[in-house]
Amino acid sequence: PDHVINTCNSFYCDQFKPNLPTQPKIWTENWPGWFQTFGESNPHRPPEDVAFSVARFFGKGGSVQNYYVYHGGTNFDRTAGGPFITTSYDYDAPIDEYGLKRFPKWAHLKELHKSIKLCEHSLLFGNSTLLSLGPQQEADVYTDHSGGCVAFLANIDSEKDKVVTFRNRQYDLPAWSVSILPDCKNVVFNTAKVRSQTLMVDMVPETLQASKPDQWSIFTERIGIWDKNDFVRNEFVDHINTTKDSTDYLWHTTSFDVDRNYPASGNHPILNIGSKGHAVHAFLNNMLIGSAYGNGSESSFSVQMPINLKAGKNEIALLSMTVGLKSAGPYYEWVGAGLTSVNISGMQNGTMDLSSNNWAYKIGLEGEHYRLFKPDQGNNQRWRPQSEPPKHQPLTWYKVNVDVPQGDDPVGLDMQSMGKGLVWLNGNAIGRYWPRTSPTDDRCTPSCDYRGKFSPNKCRAGCGKPTQRWYHVPRSWFHPSGNTLVVFEEQGGDPTKITFSRRVATSVCSFVSENYPSIDLESWDKSISDENPLAAKVQLSCPKGKNISSIKFASFGDPSGTCRSYQQGSCHHPDSLSVVEKACLNINSCTVSLSDEGFGEDPCPGVTKTLAIEADCS
Repeated sequence: PDHVINTCNSFYCDQFKPNLPTQPKIWTENWPGWFQTFGESNPHRPPEDVAFSVARFFGKGGSVQNYYVYHGGTNFDRTAGGPFITTSYDYDAPIDEYGLKRFPKWAHLKELHKSIKLCEHSLLFGNSTLLSLGPQQEADVYTDHSGGCVAFLANIDSEKDKVVTFRNRQYDLPAWSVSILPDCKNVVFNTAKVRSQTLMVDMVPETLQASKPDQWSIFTERIGIWDKNDFVRNEFVDHINTTKDSTDYLWHTTSFDVDRNYPASGNHPILNIGSKGHAVHAFLNNMLIGSAYGNGSESSFSVQMPINLKAGKNEIALLSMTVGLKSAGPYYEWVGAGLTSVNISGMQNGTMDLSSNNWAYKIGLEGEHYRLFKPDQGNNQRWRPQSEPPKHQPLTWYKVNVDVPQGDDPVGLDMQSMGKGLVWLNGNAIGRYWPRTSPTDDRCTPSCDYRGKFSPNKCRAGCGKPTQRWYHVPRSWFHPSGNTLVVFEEQGGDPTKITFSRRVATSVCSFVSENYPSIDLESWDKSISDENPLAAKVQLSCPKGKNISSIKFASFGDPSGTCRSYQQGSCHHPDSLSVVEKACLNINSCTVSLSDEGFGEDPCPGVTKTLAIEADCS
């Protein structure tokens, strides 16, 4: 209908057109990253591509653009969607999950929007013209009645850099980039030329200091029906409709008899489980015999587990689990979860189908029922004090008093030593933890090429590593003393190796070439002719309270690589390190011009010079 404005959600919206020509062109969700899902590598969207998409959008008449998300977040408690979306909702956003600016993405986008702001009057009041500058090169030009002129020069070739001629001037356009000219003459910004520094952030471990050495307490869940069953059915029920999302957990238990003459054959029986998702732990005669899961692209799964039966009565207890609810897509409210079939093959008489057995159901865990995660449970008699907590034991609750990590850096909880479960601090639900390892061949690449259309399968990292190792704990959740950490572990882990880590910026890098825009966006006046542009420069800055303590790498010439893996090229000025050390050592921030007199004579004429620096902050 006419009074409804349709909008665009995508990685790119420059070609989007509203339903009516009288409506504004609105981009409601520009995705600067993508979701993480447990068991998969982590997607990253390069800042050059985000900036390219925004510049193209405003060059093509865009009115409003919004980032989803600009500030990463955390799916505390059980609020993650998906299913299988991680507790972290960092999203590779310009501001990360912990509230720290992500450099260079944050700064590169800040410079982009300052550059677009310089074009405001002509974009609002001017008329637009599209000019072809080549087979995949073009200019969107805006001119207004006051004589203002703005141009967006685009090279949408995903492989080749181009030199284009616009208004009798030549412009260098890297592949897949846009140059912004607020006066149709001077380039103030190019989306592919990242002038900002890169800030490297590490998780620095702190010991999980227990306030008292004897403060571990444990509670072990009973396997299966831990109290009176909730109901009995001779079929499987939908997990989500049954739990109403009041818990992740739904117990199913049944029993069956095996002939006294078992085993009569040498074949080992196999327990076969089918499920709509999301996960299951299987117990036979009170022993954990295996676990199985779906994943972010396919929730349903089937699993075959070799088992050893005993003559007489055998009991199976299956703990079905959800890992977040589906939150998008057609008819997603009808997408269920839970077990669909259970049978045992390889028996003497063939296959024993247990799907229509009498199954007793129990919603939730005993520890959830007794609210063991609440801070007022200190005197709860169900907790058993232990100086040394049991390790690698399934269905175990752990409680320990911990001290506040030092300083004021953001805090993450390192759960790499654990299996899967839930964790709380002072009764606040940190969320699901699951350091599930991604496959070693899960689409990761040694480097990220920003050129060409982005998709979540591009520029992935972390193959062969836990999808999420650290879990954000807001400092506001800590008390000055007397903090209680409660962990429920489903499979088994080593709680003594849980640690807090501080999220700390430890080093800065920069990689700037002499053909990068050098105009100061804060003070530039388009009415002043700039026939002699300033030289490009590197700007480094450590976080507040830290100084540049050492220069790990410096090369003026044709270096290559990325932060923490820079390499000298065939052209390298021998005084590079001394020039940078003189300008930067033992201060919080510094600027090094590529025309610095210390570089003196050109070491290799005809080569486009680049200055690459890596420095430590402490």
